[in-house]
Order: sequence, then C-alpha cells, then structure tokens
Amino acid sequence: MKSNRLRWLGHWAALGVGLAGAFGTAAAAEAPYFPPRGEWAHRRPEDFGLDGGRLQEAIDFAVAHQNTHTRDLALDLQQTLKDREPGFRLLGPTKPRGGMTGLIISHGYVVAEWGAPDRVDMTFSATKTFVTTVVGVAWQKGLIRSLNDRVRDYLPTDELFAGEHNSRITWDHLLRQSSNWIGTLWSVPDSAGQPAGYAGQPLFAPGAVFDYNDVRVNLLALAALNVFRRPLPQILREEVMDPIGASNRWRWYGYDNSWVVLDGERMQSVSGGGHYGGGMWIDAWDMARFAYLFLRHGQWAGRRVISEKWIELARTPGPANPGYGFANWYLNTGRKPVIGFGGVNCFLPSAPASSVVFHGNGANIFYIDWEHDLVVIVRWIQDPALDGFIGRVLRASKPAEPTP
Repeated sequence: MKSNRLRWLGHWAALGVGLAGAFGTAAAAEAPYFPPRGEWAHRRPEDFGLDGGRLQEAIDFAVAHQNTHTRDLALDLQQTLKDREPGFRLLGPTKPRGGMTGLIISHGYVVAEWGAPDRVDMTFSATKTFVTTVVGVAWQKGLIRSLNDRVRDYLPTDELFAGEHNSRITWDHLLRQSSNWIGTLWSVPDSAGQPAGYAGQPLFAPGAVFDYNDVRVNLLALAALNVFRRPLPQILREEVMDPIGASNRWRWYGYDNSWVVLDGERMQSVSGGGHYGGGMWIDAWDMARFAYLFLRHGQWAGRRVISEKWIELARTPGPANPGYGFANWYLNTGRKPVIGFGGVNCFLPSAPASSVVFHGNGANIFYIDWEHDLVVIVRWIQDPALDGFIGRVLRASKPAEPTP
C-alpha cells in the first residue's frame, strides 16, 4: 500500500523559480503549464510559497476524516437507501472503492499527492458535471440554439414532456435542477430518493424551485443523446477528454434498462450519478485534468475546448438557488450553504466566494480556486470535514505565526 505521507517529488523548474510569500507570486511570470498525456510535472510546495509542513497537516486531517462506511459500494447503497426508497434496486454496475486519495495542483503543477490517484473509482453525482459539460458542447456547436428553448422541441415525440407542466421545461431548467419535471424514467419515478415531504409538495412551475434530483439529470442526459444521436461517452472523449490528455481508463455507464435505438443503432443513455449504479468511473489524475480545464477557463495548451461563455453561465447562480449554477457546479456565493428541497451540501466558509466544487457522494471532490490558481482533488473524505481540509490547504499559503 502506498504511504499517505506527502510525497515531495521535488522536480525543479528549468527557469529557476524562487521562493514566494503566497499563492500566485512565484508563477506569475510563467506561461500556464499544461500536462502532456500520461505525465504531470511536480514541484516543491515551497516553489509557490507554500508551507510544506502545513500542507502535510491538511493531508493528515483529510486522512483522519476519511469515509468510514464499507468500501463495498453496492452494499453501502443498499444499506443507505433501503429504508428511504422502498423497493430500491441497483440498475447499473458498481465496484468496491479505494481509500483516501488526493492531489493538490498549484499553478498547474503537482505539489502533493497521496493514496492511489491512479485508481479508477465511481464518482457518483460529480458525474452530473460531465453531463452538463456535454450539453455545453452541443450548445457551443449550435445543436442547441438557446438554453431557453423547450426541450420537447428537440425530441421526436412528446412522450417525456407531455402536458402543460412538463412541456414548459427548458434546457436551462434541467441544467440548474429546477425543472420540477414529473414522470418516470428507466423505471424510476421523479419522487425516488427525495426527502420526507416531497410527495406532499405543491406542483411548482419549472424554474421556480431547486430540487436535487437524479432522475431529472438522467432525463437531461437522454435529451442530449437525442441531440447528438451518438453515445455521450463518445462525445465527451472526442470533444473534451482526448484534447486535455486524459487517459483511456475512465468509463461512463448507464443502467441495464437505459437503452434506446437511434438511427437503427442500439445506444445506452448514461446516468448522471451512481445512486442506482453506473455513472462516471475515473481516476484522480483525470479528475484533476477535467478540473484544471475549467481553472484555465476552457482552454488547453492554446486550444479552445469549452466555451468561456458556457463556463460563465455554469458559474452564474439561477433564480431558484444562489449557491448552485449548472449541475454539479456548487458555488460558494456568500460562503453560505446550498439549500434546496434536496438538502444542503458544500458549505465552505474557509474558501473564497469565487471558488467552485463539483461534488459526488463518498465524498468525491473537485475543488477549483481561481483566486489561488489551485485545483484540489480529494476522494472518500467525510462531507463535514471538507471545509476543515480546504481551509488547512489554504492556510499553507500564509506565513506561520511567530512563536511567543
């Protein structure tokens, strides 16, 4: 087993960067670094003004607060959801997870790694960010004319968007998890997995109320599949993952019953999470590349991969929730909790208000911080410990207080 102690690989830069007093000063004069496929350059934390001892304290804190549930995720899901969802069953594949793992990327360079960053694991609801990113590709290609268009107009029948309520749902509503779509998809009703009181809530108009809902994200994935007429993993690979040098080891799964026929070919509609199995399976290195793409505003080594306008839209809160952009963009607006009918997540008072988190159960965390030029990946940390961990990482950039 690999040690959880911080591994300083200490690769010195040819330009001879000196020590700096805070994030941002050491690398300010350098052009952004983009890791080639299959490698990622390392630097000492001190090259960017980071206190190595404090950074180790942050990692030790994360390790001490790793997820204590069983690593058998099929069993974990059954135990967690059997009482909340009568008749719960897995519809897609699962796999046992690994242990506490993480990467800290400062100014594009790896300054710390621990655990098993090359292990492919499920990412649960962080998959939603891959769904919305693929929708963004369709939008920037002009396949979706406007996010305010009704989704029903892009499908061959009104079956999924029939009636006065569902017919009014737009792409923007689905992207922001405020569609309030009513129905059943892949044998799962929209009410599945919802908190107590959901069944008795009034029928809110599309766009009026934020509701964290797995079924409706799966609906978004199916709608995007109909737009592209090709499997979404193929689109993601060609348009995003290959251009950023990701490995060929990630996989994106749907359910046993989420197959459709388009243009005479049988295709699987992928899921937006692992609630019922499936979703994105990926290692920490590829997670870091995906996050780093957004840290660099959608560009990779001079190539425009994701529209900067799309990222701006994804980072803009919708009217139904000031702490949530597109799924799964958790905003730190006002450093207040994300609140909706689906619960509260990602409260980071220690982080800048401009920072963003992609969050998956477990927890699987992509932390993006433009203010500090920082990407942090941490896997299988307890949710309540996330702010303590990120706060300790950020404190590693501050001068140590003098000893009395």
